[in-house]
Amino acid sequence: MSATQRTSFLRRLSLRLGLPLVGVLALVAGGLVLSTGCLATLGGTPDPARLVGLALQSRYADGRFANLEAPSPPWTGERPSLVDVFFRGERRRPLAELPLAEPGATWGEPPNDGARVTWLGHSTLLIEVDGARVLTDPIWSARASPSSLVGPVRFHPPPVPLAALPKLDAVVISHDHYDHLDMDTVQALAKTGVRFFVPLGVADHLRSWDVPDAQVVELDWWGEAPVTRDVSLVATPSRHYSGRTTGRRDTTLWASWVVRGARHRVFFSGDSGPTPQFEDIGRRLGPFDLVALEIGAFHPAWGDIHLGPDNALEAHRMLGGGPLLPIHWATFNLAVHPWDEPVERLVRLAAQRGVHVLMPMLGAPLVIEEGARLAPWWRSLGASRAASIREGRPGVMEAQR
Repeated sequence: MSATQRTSFLRRLSLRLGLPLVGVLALVAGGLVLSTGCLATLGGTPDPARLVGLALQSRYADGRFANLEAPSPPWTGERPSLVDVFFRGERRRPLAELPLAEPGATWGEPPNDGARVTWLGHSTLLIEVDGARVLTDPIWSARASPSSLVGPVRFHPPPVPLAALPKLDAVVISHDHYDHLDMDTVQALAKTGVRFFVPLGVADHLRSWDVPDAQVVELDWWGEAPVTRDVSLVATPSRHYSGRTTGRRDTTLWASWVVRGARHRVFFSGDSGPTPQFEDIGRRLGPFDLVALEIGAFHPAWGDIHLGPDNALEAHRMLGGGPLLPIHWATFNLAVHPWDEPVERLVRLAAQRGVHVLMPMLGAPLVIEEGARLAPWWRSLGASRAASIREGRPGVMEAQR
């Protein structure tokens, strides 16, 4: 079969199945999961009888959660197809190895003002607020996938090995998609005794991976739980969806989160489309010392479930402003745009609107109140430095220094 014939076949397949790209890929990945014995990565099955009594703020019926907003009219344009993903587009990956900072020495000293953040790639942040350390959506695996054979591969290794993280007080999970909830990473962190703060239903995944119930705090939207004497975590609404297989969509809740300290507050979006709930979050829990918003993996067909750079700036305004830290970019190829398009567009639009964008290098701790001048470090990656980036071994991937 020629390349042209393969391209035509994939396009016909995606159209004939009547599925968006993610659905087709999920079917392919699901088959490989079954064939390679990786069923454990799919997680657990939430019990509707248990959840119906807990979902007091979120919308839950017939075993499924739903967004508070009415769905937008169906997208009438062309959705990205398998052809677009595998055979078109330029610069889907960096041309050279991404620079990584080594945060270990800095982590050994408390932040001067009590608030510091380290971006470790994608949506993984180490947030240090008022004496507590909170890790968000940790993924150390080589692929964001249920299978070690297929799925998005990291552009870069994690800036530090998982074992080199400082002592954590909490791990936050925004939802159960593979680039946010990684089984190998969760199981490794669980051995340290850290507590996991998760939206409703996600506890069933952790339970299936042998995480003790005593280490899991499960919250509905607007639920709050203490982390330390001075810091709590609040699960706040978002606009997204969930599911680790095509047959179990929306059986667990998705959420944004607020790290609420005695002196500092941080908003973490997880994955979300635009929602009026951002204004309510800002009014009830702001002002924020830091607003971490997803900007990557955007497409017009995904306007309900992902922000992208334009809607991230609108969400930032609705939340009440504050320094903006862009996340969910520079680690995985999850869309059909150049890898650095989200941040380049954000920088351009933010300058027009006077928004303070923080742009720390991967692994570089940043004291929030000190701020930082925008340093477009990614622009220094010239073609002359191009190097192949190895896919790494299956499972938890350690930093390659």
